[in-house]
Amino acid sequence: MNFTSTPLLKMLDERLTWLNARQAVLSENVANADTPGYTAKDLKPENFASYLNNGSAGLPTPALERTNPRQLPGAIQTGQHFAETQSPDGEANPTGNTVSIDQEMMKVSKTQEEYQAASDLYAKSIVMMRTAIGQP
Repeated sequence: MNFTSTPLLKMLDERLTWLNARQAVLSENVANADTPGYTAKDLKPENFASYLNNGSAGLPTPALERTNPRQLPGAIQTGQHFAETQSPDGEANPTGNTVSIDQEMMKVSKTQEEYQAASDLYAKSIVMMRTAIGQP
């Protein structure tokens, strides 16, 4: 049985993917904190509540199985469709840079906490499913 095909785990996987992508954007902001004219960026928040209401709408679909090597692989949507937006942390400094290290580090910390919570929930869901079917 493939546990990862359940709607809850698909949703958690999408959430973890979004948080991972956000962490990459935030780390890019920190890396460019001294770059003249750089504008801080962030990811547009996803509406994860709609995933709960609409089942697996918007989540990645499993790949089609290829029974012959001459068949073309099916296209799979991944979580790399997140919209990036400009998110200045405040007024620009004299060089035109809008990155505030303090603000970015608070965003990084919050993203890390959310990632840990979603990861823990994912692991506990797997344990719960294994217990339900009688696997240790």
